[in-house]
Amino acid sequence: MNGLTWIAAPGLPAARLCRYALAMVLLLAALGARAGELAQAFKRVSASVVVVLTEQTLPAADAAGGARLSAQGLGSGVLVSAGGVVMTAAHVVQCAERVVVSFADGQSVPAQVLASDPVSDLAVLKLARVPAGAVVARLGDSDQVDVADQVFVVGAPFGVSRTLTVGHVSARREPGEPGAGLVDAELFQTDAAINHGNSGGPMFNLKGEVIGIVSHMLSESGGSDGIGFAVTSKEVRQLLDDPFAFWSGMRTYPLQGSLAAALNLPQPAGLLLLQRAENSVAARLGLRAGALPARFGETELLLGGDVILAVGELRIEPGMDAYRRIQNYLRRIDPAAPLVLSILRDGQVIALGATPGELVRIAP
Repeated sequence: MNGLTWIAAPGLPAARLCRYALAMVLLLAALGARAGELAQAFKRVSASVVVVLTEQTLPAADAAGGARLSAQGLGSGVLVSAGGVVMTAAHVVQCAERVVVSFADGQSVPAQVLASDPVSDLAVLKLARVPAGAVVARLGDSDQVDVADQVFVVGAPFGVSRTLTVGHVSARREPGEPGAGLVDAELFQTDAAINHGNSGGPMFNLKGEVIGIVSHMLSESGGSDGIGFAVTSKEVRQLLDDPFAFWSGMRTYPLQGSLAAALNLPQPAGLLLLQRAENSVAARLGLRAGALPARFGETELLLGGDVILAVGELRIEPGMDAYRRIQNYLRRIDPAAPLVLSILRDGQVIALGATPGELVRIAP
């Protein structure tokens, strides 16, 4: 029977042996069908997966005079609209000054960051043009996904594009749940292998629908032996539908407690500007990034940059979710109204003038 030899245990009834044999045949048939379903789904959607290449400037280590170097980054993404919208992870593009998206047929297309939400680790890119024959992936309903459902991830681990890994949804993690890293969003935990370069790539169900965007992994070795997390498609839809979604182009670190005191903040908390993209909202406002590497315990920072103390009437407070609070504050006020940012720079508190409309570039 299909090359298998069945050996009956002494005294095992023939009827029971037949039932065992039938169950095994049905199991093998089901596994074969599932493998075929997976292969077909991969063929349909693999061309929608892209490689996201970035370029940004970073302080040169041990360099005098604030010298900076160009650094390249790598991630994955997925085309989700015929108009050229690509989803990826926020940490892949948050401070990128140049973004290029590479397709399966070898075409490379420049892209701009329309919106980025560092809290949920999601970003929206807009292609300068959509290549002929580009495949658009369909967003699925993550609310219909159950723990133990089979899923597959396609991305560019270590730059090896359109690599497939298969696994299951191991758990569903709610926003703010401990153990899921720094991402405050609804997440799928998975045992599908995730490595450097997978970030921003899609997690598919067996229908070929995008049910998540790969965010990060937790691993003692730094490799795929850990557990991976993907932000659910529900969170993706919320960002795509948000008319106030924007890209700040900066990476900040919350200062509070003893660290705020050590850096002589005039208030209990602030946001230290670590990096910024040259063509971003942060750059247009004249904000300065850090350039002096420093370590506080296990925390590595870039000192010397501006510290944001307040946005309008919203003061940065200890423990607050600064990004969400600032975003919600800007929603409530007149986009054309004068707005003052209070900044600590070189030991002095200064004011930068802006309007909410300059801070929030409403995504088309």
